[in-house]
Amino acid sequence: MLSHSSTNGRTPGSPRRVVVTGIGAVTPLGLNAADTWAGIRANRCGVGPITVFDASRFETRIAAEVHGFDFAKLAAPPGVAEVLDRKNSFGYAAALEAMADAGLADAGALSRGKFAEGGYSFDPLRFGLSLGTEGRRDSLLPELAARKLLPANAAERKQRLAEVPRSEYLRYSPYGLAFALSTAFDLRGPSSTISTACTSSSQALGYALRRIRSGDADMMLAGGAESLMEPTQVAGFILLGALSKRNDDPQRASRPFDAERDGFVLAEGAAMLVLEDAWHAYRRGARIYAELAGFGASINSYRLTDSPPDGEGPMLAMQAALADAGVRPEEVDYINAHGTSTLQNDASETTAIKRCFGPQAQAIPVSSTKSMTGHMVNAAGAIEAILSLLAMRDGYLPPTINYERADPACDLDYIPNRGRAAQVKVAVSNSFGFGGSNGSVVLRAYPEK
Repeated sequence: MLSHSSTNGRTPGSPRRVVVTGIGAVTPLGLNAADTWAGIRANRCGVGPITVFDASRFETRIAAEVHGFDFAKLAAPPGVAEVLDRKNSFGYAAALEAMADAGLADAGALSRGKFAEGGYSFDPLRFGLSLGTEGRRDSLLPELAARKLLPANAAERKQRLAEVPRSEYLRYSPYGLAFALSTAFDLRGPSSTISTACTSSSQALGYALRRIRSGDADMMLAGGAESLMEPTQVAGFILLGALSKRNDDPQRASRPFDAERDGFVLAEGAAMLVLEDAWHAYRRGARIYAELAGFGASINSYRLTDSPPDGEGPMLAMQAALADAGVRPEEVDYINAHGTSTLQNDASETTAIKRCFGPQAQAIPVSSTKSMTGHMVNAAGAIEAILSLLAMRDGYLPPTINYERADPACDLDYIPNRGRAAQVKVAVSNSFGFGGSNGSVVLRAYPEK
Protein backbone atom coordinates (compact mmCIF):
# COMPACT_ATOMS: atom_id res chain seq x y z
CA MET A 1 0.00 0.00 0.00
CA LEU A 2 1.36 3.41 -0.92
CA SER A 3 1.82 6.32 1.43
CA HIS A 4 -0.83 9.05 1.37
CA SER A 5 1.92 11.60 0.70
CA SER A 6 1.57 13.37 -2.65
CA THR A 7 5.35 13.62 -3.19
CA ASN A 8 5.90 9.88 -3.72
CA GLY A 9 9.65 10.23 -3.36
CA ARG A 10 10.21 12.99 -5.90
CA THR A 11 12.07 16.18 -5.10
CA PRO A 12 9.70 18.58 -3.30
CA GLY A 13 8.38 21.19 -5.71
CA SER A 14 9.16 19.20 -8.87
CA PRO A 15 6.28 19.01 -11.38
CA ARG A 16 4.09 15.93 -11.52
CA ARG A 17 3.93 14.51 -15.03
CA VAL A 18 0.94 12.38 -15.99
CA VAL A 19 1.19 9.24 -18.13
CA VAL A 20 -1.23 6.70 -19.59
CA THR A 21 -0.65 3.17 -18.28
CA GLY A 22 -3.86 1.40 -19.29
CA ILE A 23 -6.51 1.57 -22.01
CA GLY A 24 -9.83 -0.14 -22.66
CA ALA A 25 -12.55 0.25 -25.28
CA VAL A 26 -15.88 -1.08 -26.52
CA THR A 27 -16.72 0.34 -29.94
CA PRO A 28 -18.57 -0.43 -33.17
CA LEU A 29 -15.24 -1.76 -34.48
CA GLY A 30 -14.44 -4.14 -31.62
CA LEU A 31 -15.15 -5.17 -28.06
CA ASN A 32 -11.70 -4.18 -26.82
CA ALA A 33 -8.97 -1.70 -27.65
CA ALA A 34 -6.89 -4.13 -29.72
CA ASP A 35 -9.77 -5.17 -31.98
CA THR A 36 -10.87 -1.56 -32.37
CA TRP A 37 -7.37 -0.55 -33.45
CA ALA A 38 -7.21 -3.52 -35.85
CA GLY A 39 -10.46 -2.28 -37.39
CA ILE A 40 -9.01 1.19 -37.80
CA ARG A 41 -5.90 -0.19 -39.47
CA ALA A 42 -8.09 -2.25 -41.81
CA ASN A 43 -10.15 0.84 -42.82
CA ARG A 44 -13.24 -0.91 -41.50
CA CYS A 45 -16.42 1.11 -41.02
CA GLY A 46 -18.77 0.28 -38.15
CA VAL A 47 -21.86 1.97 -39.61
CA GLY A 48 -24.95 -0.01 -40.57
CA PRO A 49 -28.73 -0.13 -40.16
CA ILE A 50 -30.15 0.57 -36.70
CA THR A 51 -31.13 -2.72 -35.06
CA VAL A 52 -31.57 -1.82 -31.40
CA PHE A 53 -35.04 -0.47 -32.11
CA ASP A 54 -37.38 -0.18 -35.08
CA ALA A 55 -36.24 2.91 -37.01
CA SER A 56 -38.07 2.07 -40.23
CA ARG A 57 -40.17 5.25 -40.12
CA PHE A 58 -37.24 7.53 -39.28
CA GLU A 59 -35.59 9.85 -41.77
CA THR A 60 -32.22 8.50 -40.56
CA ARG A 61 -32.11 4.74 -40.11
CA ILE A 62 -28.36 4.12 -39.73
CA ALA A 63 -25.92 4.24 -36.82
CA ALA A 64 -22.67 2.72 -35.58
CA GLU A 65 -23.84 0.13 -33.06
CA VAL A 66 -21.86 -2.22 -30.83
CA HIS A 67 -22.49 -5.81 -31.93
CA GLY A 68 -21.71 -9.08 -30.16
CA PHE A 69 -21.42 -7.61 -26.68
CA ASP A 70 -22.36 -10.20 -24.03
CA PHE A 71 -23.83 -8.34 -21.07
CA ALA A 72 -24.08 -11.58 -19.08
CA LYS A 73 -20.29 -12.00 -19.03
CA LEU A 74 -19.67 -8.83 -17.03
CA ALA A 75 -20.14 -10.71 -13.75
CA ALA A 76 -20.40 -7.47 -11.80
CA PRO A 77 -20.33 -7.57 -7.99
CA PRO A 78 -23.61 -7.43 -6.03
CA GLY A 79 -25.08 -3.93 -5.99
CA VAL A 80 -23.31 -2.96 -9.21
CA ALA A 81 -25.10 -5.04 -11.83
CA GLU A 82 -28.39 -3.28 -11.12
CA VAL A 83 -27.11 0.02 -12.52
CA LEU A 84 -25.54 -1.43 -15.66
CA ASP A 85 -27.85 -0.40 -18.49
CA ARG A 86 -26.53 -0.59 -22.06
CA LYS A 87 -24.36 2.53 -21.79
CA ASN A 88 -22.99 1.76 -18.32
CA SER A 89 -22.26 -1.83 -19.30
CA PHE A 90 -20.01 -0.61 -22.10
CA GLY A 91 -18.28 1.72 -19.64
CA TYR A 92 -17.83 -1.02 -17.08
CA ALA A 93 -16.33 -3.42 -19.62
CA ALA A 94 -13.93 -0.77 -20.95
CA ALA A 95 -12.86 0.04 -17.39
CA LEU A 96 -12.18 -3.62 -16.64
CA GLU A 97 -9.91 -3.79 -19.67
CA ALA A 98 -8.10 -0.55 -18.84
CA MET A 99 -7.45 -1.58 -15.24
CA ALA A 100 -6.16 -4.98 -16.27
CA ASP A 101 -4.06 -3.41 -19.03
CA ALA A 102 -2.47 -1.14 -16.43
CA GLY A 103 -1.33 -4.22 -14.50
CA LEU A 104 -3.66 -3.66 -11.57
CA ALA A 105 -5.17 -7.15 -11.79
CA ASP A 106 -6.50 -9.57 -14.34
CA ALA A 107 -9.98 -8.82 -15.63
CA GLY A 108 -11.48 -11.82 -13.84
CA ALA A 109 -10.12 -10.70 -10.48
CA LEU A 110 -11.31 -7.17 -11.11
CA SER A 111 -14.82 -8.34 -11.91
CA ARG A 112 -14.85 -10.03 -8.50
CA GLY A 113 -13.63 -6.86 -6.79
CA LYS A 114 -10.18 -8.29 -6.01
CA PHE A 115 -7.12 -6.25 -6.95
CA ALA A 116 -4.15 -8.06 -5.46
CA GLU A 117 -4.64 -11.25 -7.50
CA GLY A 118 -1.92 -11.00 -10.10
CA GLY A 119 -1.83 -7.22 -10.01
CA TYR A 120 -0.56 -4.15 -8.22
CA SER A 121 -2.18 -3.27 -4.87
CA PHE A 122 -2.98 0.46 -5.07
CA ASP A 123 -4.11 2.93 -2.43
CA PRO A 124 -7.84 3.47 -3.07
CA LEU A 125 -7.75 6.83 -1.30
CA ARG A 126 -5.41 8.14 -3.97
CA PHE A 127 -7.16 6.59 -6.97
CA GLY A 128 -9.88 8.80 -8.47
CA LEU A 129 -12.49 8.70 -11.17
CA SER A 130 -13.35 11.13 -13.98
CA LEU A 131 -16.13 10.29 -16.42
CA GLY A 132 -17.75 11.89 -19.43
CA THR A 133 -21.34 10.71 -19.51
CA GLU A 134 -24.88 11.81 -18.83
CA GLY A 135 -28.20 10.53 -17.59
CA ARG A 136 -30.99 9.26 -19.80
CA ARG A 137 -33.98 10.05 -17.63
CA ASP A 138 -36.22 10.23 -20.70
CA SER A 139 -35.53 6.52 -21.19
CA LEU A 140 -37.15 5.81 -17.84
CA LEU A 141 -40.51 7.29 -18.80
CA PRO A 142 -41.63 4.57 -21.24
CA GLU A 143 -40.73 1.88 -18.70
CA LEU A 144 -42.64 3.62 -15.94
CA ALA A 145 -45.62 4.10 -18.21
CA ALA A 146 -45.53 0.45 -19.26
CA ARG A 147 -45.65 -0.55 -15.62
CA LYS A 148 -48.57 1.83 -15.11
CA LEU A 149 -46.49 3.75 -12.57
CA LEU A 150 -47.59 7.14 -13.87
CA PRO A 151 -51.32 7.45 -13.19
CA ALA A 152 -53.05 10.78 -13.67
CA ASN A 153 -53.93 11.13 -9.99
CA ALA A 154 -51.08 12.96 -8.22
CA ALA A 155 -51.38 11.15 -4.92
CA GLU A 156 -51.46 7.74 -6.57
CA ARG A 157 -48.56 8.71 -8.85
CA LYS A 158 -46.44 9.68 -5.83
CA GLN A 159 -47.22 6.37 -4.13
CA ARG A 160 -46.43 4.34 -7.25
CA LEU A 161 -43.14 6.16 -7.87
CA ALA A 162 -42.09 5.43 -4.30
CA GLU A 163 -42.40 1.75 -5.13
CA VAL A 164 -39.93 1.91 -8.04
CA PRO A 165 -36.72 0.04 -7.16
CA ARG A 166 -33.66 2.22 -6.58
CA SER A 167 -31.96 0.60 -9.54
CA GLU A 168 -34.57 2.03 -11.93
CA TYR A 169 -33.32 5.50 -11.06
CA LEU A 170 -29.62 4.67 -10.86
CA ARG A 171 -29.58 2.97 -14.26
CA TYR A 172 -30.57 6.21 -15.96
CA SER A 173 -28.88 8.72 -13.67
CA PRO A 174 -25.75 10.66 -14.62
CA TYR A 175 -23.94 9.19 -11.62
CA GLY A 176 -24.85 5.53 -12.21
CA LEU A 177 -21.58 4.62 -13.94
CA ALA A 178 -19.48 6.46 -11.35
CA PHE A 179 -21.27 4.50 -8.63
CA ALA A 180 -20.66 1.22 -10.43
CA LEU A 181 -16.95 1.78 -11.03
CA SER A 182 -16.13 3.29 -7.64
CA THR A 183 -17.98 0.47 -5.89
CA ALA A 184 -16.59 -2.35 -8.01
CA PHE A 185 -12.99 -1.13 -7.96
CA ASP A 186 -12.97 0.54 -4.52
CA LEU A 187 -11.92 3.93 -5.92
CA ARG A 188 -12.14 6.54 -3.16
CA GLY A 189 -10.13 9.44 -4.54
CA PRO A 190 -11.41 12.58 -6.32
CA SER A 191 -14.44 11.90 -8.52
CA SER A 192 -16.29 13.86 -11.18
CA THR A 193 -18.96 13.17 -13.80
CA ILE A 194 -18.86 15.67 -16.67
CA SER A 195 -21.64 16.24 -19.18
CA THR A 196 -20.65 18.60 -22.00
CA ALA A 197 -21.99 16.55 -24.92
CA CYS A 198 -19.29 15.65 -27.47
CA THR A 199 -16.55 17.16 -25.28
CA SER A 200 -17.45 15.24 -22.11
CA SER A 201 -14.74 12.58 -22.04
CA SER A 202 -12.08 14.96 -23.34
CA GLN A 203 -12.84 17.24 -20.41
CA ALA A 204 -12.87 14.21 -18.12
CA LEU A 205 -9.27 13.57 -19.19
CA GLY A 206 -8.46 17.20 -18.46
CA TYR A 207 -10.01 17.00 -14.99
CA ALA A 208 -8.05 13.82 -14.23
CA LEU A 209 -4.84 15.46 -15.45
CA ARG A 210 -5.36 18.38 -13.07
CA ARG A 211 -6.13 16.14 -10.09
CA ILE A 212 -2.92 14.16 -10.50
CA ARG A 213 -0.80 17.22 -11.18
CA SER A 214 -2.14 18.95 -8.08
CA GLY A 215 -1.25 15.99 -5.89
CA ASP A 216 -4.87 15.12 -5.07
CA ALA A 217 -4.45 11.66 -6.59
CA ASP A 218 -1.75 9.35 -7.88
CA MET A 219 -3.99 7.49 -10.32
CA MET A 220 -7.26 8.29 -12.13
CA LEU A 221 -9.60 6.17 -14.20
CA ALA A 222 -10.88 8.54 -16.88
CA GLY A 223 -13.00 8.22 -19.99
CA GLY A 224 -16.57 8.10 -21.20
CA ALA A 225 -19.51 5.89 -22.12
CA GLU A 226 -22.40 6.37 -24.51
CA SER A 227 -25.45 4.75 -26.06
CA LEU A 228 -28.00 6.90 -27.83
CA MET A 229 -29.71 4.00 -29.55
CA GLU A 230 -33.27 4.84 -28.58
CA PRO A 231 -36.08 6.56 -30.48
CA THR A 232 -36.20 9.80 -28.50
CA GLN A 233 -32.48 10.48 -28.87
CA VAL A 234 -32.25 9.63 -32.57
CA ALA A 235 -35.41 11.64 -33.31
CA GLY A 236 -33.97 14.63 -31.50
CA PHE A 237 -30.82 14.65 -33.61
CA ILE A 238 -32.91 14.22 -36.76
CA LEU A 239 -34.97 17.28 -35.80
CA LEU A 240 -31.72 19.23 -35.39
CA GLY A 241 -30.76 18.28 -38.95
CA ALA A 242 -27.45 16.89 -37.68
CA LEU A 243 -27.52 13.28 -38.92
CA SER A 244 -26.53 11.80 -42.25
CA LYS A 245 -29.41 10.47 -44.34
CA ARG A 246 -27.36 8.06 -46.45
CA ASN A 247 -29.55 5.14 -45.39
CA ASP A 248 -28.90 3.20 -48.58
CA ASP A 249 -25.13 3.51 -48.28
CA PRO A 250 -24.26 3.41 -44.56
CA GLN A 251 -20.61 2.48 -45.05
CA ARG A 252 -20.04 5.78 -46.85
CA ALA A 253 -22.25 7.94 -44.64
CA SER A 254 -19.58 9.28 -42.28
CA ARG A 255 -17.31 11.34 -44.55
CA PRO A 256 -15.54 14.09 -42.58
CA PHE A 257 -14.18 17.01 -44.59
CA ASP A 258 -15.55 15.60 -47.85
CA ALA A 259 -17.49 18.07 -50.00
CA GLU A 260 -20.56 15.80 -50.04
CA ARG A 261 -20.83 15.25 -46.29
CA ASP A 262 -24.39 15.57 -45.03
CA GLY A 263 -24.19 15.02 -41.27
CA PHE A 264 -22.69 12.79 -38.62
CA VAL A 265 -23.48 9.19 -37.71
CA LEU A 266 -24.46 8.39 -34.13
CA ALA A 267 -22.35 5.72 -32.45
CA GLU A 268 -22.23 3.98 -29.11
CA GLY A 269 -19.54 2.45 -26.92
CA ALA A 270 -17.04 3.41 -24.25
CA ALA A 271 -13.36 4.17 -23.77
CA MET A 272 -11.37 4.32 -20.52
CA LEU A 273 -7.79 5.24 -19.68
CA VAL A 274 -5.75 4.74 -16.53
CA LEU A 275 -3.80 7.94 -15.89
CA GLU A 276 -0.97 7.97 -13.43
CA ASP A 277 1.70 10.15 -11.90
CA ALA A 278 4.84 9.27 -13.87
CA TRP A 279 6.99 8.70 -10.80
CA HIS A 280 4.30 6.47 -9.31
CA ALA A 281 4.19 4.48 -12.57
CA TYR A 282 7.97 4.19 -12.60
CA ARG A 283 8.08 2.93 -9.01
CA ARG A 284 5.67 0.10 -9.73
CA GLY A 285 7.24 -0.81 -13.07
CA ALA A 286 4.20 0.05 -15.17
CA ARG A 287 4.23 0.05 -18.96
CA ILE A 288 3.72 3.62 -20.24
CA TYR A 289 1.93 4.40 -23.51
CA ALA A 290 2.65 8.13 -23.55
CA GLU A 291 2.34 11.29 -21.49
CA LEU A 292 -0.92 13.21 -21.22
CA ALA A 293 0.98 16.45 -21.50
CA GLY A 294 -1.68 19.14 -21.77
CA PHE A 295 -5.34 20.05 -21.88
CA GLY A 296 -7.16 23.17 -23.03
CA ALA A 297 -10.82 24.18 -22.97
CA SER A 298 -13.03 27.02 -24.16
CA ILE A 299 -16.65 27.80 -25.00
CA ASN A 300 -17.87 29.38 -28.21
CA SER A 301 -20.71 31.63 -27.13
CA TYR A 302 -22.06 31.25 -30.65
CA ARG A 303 -24.77 28.68 -31.45
CA LEU A 304 -26.07 25.60 -29.67
CA THR A 305 -25.08 23.11 -32.36
CA ASP A 306 -22.51 24.85 -34.59
CA SER A 307 -18.92 25.95 -34.18
CA PRO A 308 -18.22 29.53 -35.29
CA PRO A 309 -17.07 29.99 -38.92
CA ASP A 310 -13.91 31.78 -37.75
CA GLY A 311 -12.93 28.78 -35.57
CA GLU A 312 -12.27 31.05 -32.61
CA GLY A 313 -13.42 28.73 -29.79
CA PRO A 314 -11.74 25.55 -31.08
CA MET A 315 -8.56 27.54 -31.81
CA LEU A 316 -8.46 28.83 -28.22
CA ALA A 317 -8.80 25.29 -26.86
CA MET A 318 -5.92 24.04 -29.00
CA GLN A 319 -3.73 27.00 -28.08
CA ALA A 320 -4.44 26.46 -24.39
CA ALA A 321 -3.61 22.76 -24.65
CA LEU A 322 -0.30 23.44 -26.39
CA ALA A 323 0.62 26.06 -23.81
CA ASP A 324 -0.33 23.71 -20.97
CA ALA A 325 1.93 21.03 -22.45
CA GLY A 326 4.78 23.43 -23.22
CA VAL A 327 4.63 22.31 -26.86
CA ARG A 328 5.35 24.57 -29.83
CA PRO A 329 3.03 24.32 -32.87
CA GLU A 330 5.87 23.06 -35.07
CA GLU A 331 6.40 20.08 -32.72
CA VAL A 332 2.96 18.56 -33.43
CA ASP A 333 3.14 15.50 -35.70
CA TYR A 334 -0.54 14.51 -35.93
CA ILE A 335 -4.02 15.85 -35.15
CA ASN A 336 -6.95 13.55 -34.50
CA ALA A 337 -9.71 15.93 -35.52
CA HIS A 338 -13.18 16.21 -34.04
CA GLY A 339 -14.24 15.88 -37.70
CA THR A 340 -17.91 14.99 -37.35
CA SER A 341 -18.87 15.06 -41.07
CA THR A 342 -21.16 18.07 -40.66
CA LEU A 343 -20.92 20.89 -43.15
CA GLN A 344 -20.15 23.87 -40.92
CA ASN A 345 -18.26 22.22 -38.09
CA ASP A 346 -15.66 20.52 -40.31
CA ALA A 347 -14.99 23.84 -42.01
CA SER A 348 -14.78 25.60 -38.63
CA GLU A 349 -12.26 23.09 -37.31
CA THR A 350 -10.15 23.45 -40.45
CA THR A 351 -10.09 27.22 -39.96
CA ALA A 352 -9.25 26.78 -36.28
CA ILE A 353 -6.30 24.51 -37.08
CA LYS A 354 -4.97 26.98 -39.63
CA ARG A 355 -5.30 29.87 -37.18
CA CYS A 356 -3.65 27.91 -34.37
CA PHE A 357 -0.75 26.44 -36.35
CA GLY A 358 -0.27 29.09 -39.04
CA PRO A 359 1.73 27.99 -42.10
CA GLN A 360 2.65 24.79 -40.24
CA ALA A 361 -0.99 23.61 -40.54
CA GLN A 362 -0.49 22.50 -44.14
CA ALA A 363 2.30 20.16 -43.07
CA ILE A 364 0.47 18.45 -40.18
CA PRO A 365 -1.44 15.25 -41.03
CA VAL A 366 -5.04 15.48 -39.78
CA SER A 367 -7.60 12.68 -39.76
CA SER A 368 -11.03 11.92 -38.37
CA THR A 369 -11.42 8.39 -37.10
CA LYS A 370 -15.17 9.10 -36.82
CA SER A 371 -15.24 8.14 -40.49
CA MET A 372 -14.89 4.56 -39.18
CA THR A 373 -16.22 4.57 -35.61
CA GLY A 374 -19.06 7.04 -36.08
CA HIS A 375 -19.57 9.73 -33.43
CA MET A 376 -19.49 8.23 -29.94
CA VAL A 377 -20.57 11.59 -28.42
CA ASN A 378 -19.80 11.41 -24.66
CA ALA A 379 -17.13 8.76 -25.31
CA ALA A 380 -15.67 10.40 -28.44
CA GLY A 381 -12.83 12.31 -26.78
CA ALA A 382 -11.60 9.26 -24.87
CA ILE A 383 -11.66 6.82 -27.79
CA GLU A 384 -9.91 9.32 -30.04
CA ALA A 385 -7.23 9.89 -27.40
CA ILE A 386 -6.70 6.12 -27.27
CA LEU A 387 -6.45 5.90 -31.07
CA SER A 388 -3.92 8.74 -31.01
CA LEU A 389 -1.87 6.84 -28.40
CA LEU A 390 -1.87 3.74 -30.57
CA ALA A 391 -0.89 5.81 -33.60
CA MET A 392 2.12 7.01 -31.59
CA ARG A 393 2.97 3.49 -30.42
CA ASP A 394 2.81 1.89 -33.87
CA GLY A 395 4.01 4.78 -36.02
CA TYR A 396 0.82 4.63 -38.06
CA LEU A 397 -1.50 7.52 -38.95
CA PRO A 398 -5.13 6.40 -39.33
CA PRO A 399 -6.92 7.70 -42.41
CA THR A 400 -10.09 9.65 -43.02
CA ILE A 401 -12.05 7.17 -45.10
CA ASN A 402 -14.81 8.14 -47.54
CA TYR A 403 -12.86 11.22 -48.56
CA GLU A 404 -13.69 11.47 -52.27
CA ARG A 405 -14.24 15.08 -53.24
CA ALA A 406 -12.27 18.03 -51.90
CA ASP A 407 -14.09 20.92 -50.26
CA PRO A 408 -12.40 24.32 -50.81
CA ALA A 409 -13.28 25.18 -47.20
CA CYS A 410 -11.40 22.10 -45.98
CA ASP A 411 -7.93 22.19 -47.45
CA LEU A 412 -5.59 20.37 -45.06
CA ASP A 413 -3.89 16.97 -45.31
CA TYR A 414 -6.70 14.70 -44.08
CA ILE A 415 -4.82 11.41 -44.76
CA PRO A 416 -7.47 10.44 -47.32
CA ASN A 417 -8.62 6.81 -47.44
CA ARG A 418 -5.28 5.13 -46.70
CA GLY A 419 -3.28 5.28 -43.49
CA ARG A 420 0.42 5.94 -43.60
CA ALA A 421 3.55 5.17 -41.62
CA ALA A 422 4.96 8.11 -39.66
CA GLN A 423 6.74 8.69 -36.39
CA VAL A 424 4.52 10.57 -33.95
CA LYS A 425 6.10 12.17 -30.90
CA VAL A 426 3.36 14.73 -30.24
CA ALA A 427 -0.33 14.36 -31.06
CA VAL A 428 -3.34 16.63 -30.52
CA SER A 429 -6.85 15.23 -30.15
CA ASN A 430 -9.81 17.60 -30.54
CA SER A 431 -13.38 17.45 -29.20
CA PHE A 432 -15.96 20.16 -29.82
CA GLY A 433 -19.46 19.71 -28.44
CA PHE A 434 -23.04 20.91 -28.64
CA GLY A 435 -23.52 23.91 -26.40
CA GLY A 436 -20.23 25.37 -27.63
CA SER A 437 -17.89 23.39 -25.38
CA ASN A 438 -14.38 22.76 -26.73
CA GLY A 439 -11.59 20.55 -25.45
CA SER A 440 -8.17 19.56 -26.78
CA VAL A 441 -5.62 17.18 -25.32
CA VAL A 442 -1.92 16.92 -26.11
CA LEU A 443 -0.20 13.53 -25.97
CA ARG A 444 3.57 13.29 -25.99
CA ALA A 445 5.94 10.35 -26.30
CA TYR A 446 7.45 9.45 -22.95
CA PRO A 447 11.00 8.12 -22.68
CA GLU A 448 11.32 4.52 -21.54
CA LYS A 449 13.74 5.53 -18.80
